[in-house]
Amino acid sequence: MLKASYEKYQLQFSQPVLTSRGEMKMKNGYFLTLNNGTHTGVGECSFIEGLSIDDLSTYESTIRTLCNFINNERPDLTPFPSLRFGLETALLDLETGGRKLLFESYFTKGKKQIPINGLVWMGKKDFMLEQVKKKIEDGFKCIKIKVGAIDFEEEVSLLSFIRNKFPADVIEVRLDANGAFQYADALRRLETLSQFQIHSIEQPIRQGQPELMKNICANTPIPVALDEELIGAYGNMQDDILNVIKPAYIILKPSLLGGFKVCEEWIAKAEARNIKWWATSALESNIGLNAIAQWVFTKNNPLAQGLGTGSLYTNNISSPLYINNGTLGYNPKIVWAENF
Repeated sequence: MLKASYEKYQLQFSQPVLTSRGEMKMKNGYFLTLNNGTHTGVGECSFIEGLSIDDLSTYESTIRTLCNFINNERPDLTPFPSLRFGLETALLDLETGGRKLLFESYFTKGKKQIPINGLVWMGKKDFMLEQVKKKIEDGFKCIKIKVGAIDFEEEVSLLSFIRNKFPADVIEVRLDANGAFQYADALRRLETLSQFQIHSIEQPIRQGQPELMKNICANTPIPVALDEELIGAYGNMQDDILNVIKPAYIILKPSLLGGFKVCEEWIAKAEARNIKWWATSALESNIGLNAIAQWVFTKNNPLAQGLGTGSLYTNNISSPLYINNGTLGYNPKIVWAENF
């Protein structure tokens, strides 16, 4: 007999983080637990308020329904991608003995690490500059800078400083606009930013404007990566997005897209069109981050992944995950925290 239960959590940021959608001091989510009498599997249902398509007004009633009917008829989880991700990873954990080893590999054996980007949050120029310096001191070869929340000229000044001290062959710079640019200004801004040898920019304008994004991708001096654009797209919608917009990259967030199966559909369709990809966490706790890291390692993707968010919280779950010299590693000698 399979028994399901859930528990709400609230992660506290060590300091408020600023995005183009505003300031965040904490993050809500749920843990989904499955027990078969022998082992317990845990999955994380992680959403970002204001970004995820999950209906948060009915979220708890839906996860309660899911638990009530987990052994019988399941509710339609299509509108709840984070629930799908939580269920998928809980089942994987259960099937592999409840050890949080969903995909055993050289990564989980502690023999290989995953290259990741260092994330620089939006804020005042001096605050962002200090973050950049710290990431470089910590051995990161790739940094991702959030743009669009402060004055554009200040962001340009920051990038100029970075490039004057650290050329492109020393540090790779990615930008993430989170849809903050207006279409009328986007190409002009991208032209200005291109002087700093930018690897890519995520979602320069807000999602849901395929023809405008298509024009940007066709004329941009900086390769464009789609992020929010992928949320809520399944089946033929995925083909339409890739065929119309023709991005250089897509960003895969399993919590926001609906799990690994959906991500693998995106990967197959993107690679058939010579579109590259990488995976990114969506502010999960170490439970969700662990699942994503183990999965993405099996894909042998050489690009730096966006999996450096585990140290953002003051009350994260103790785990074998660690960051060292710009990589995410897994120490199998470290035991997961109990009773989180």
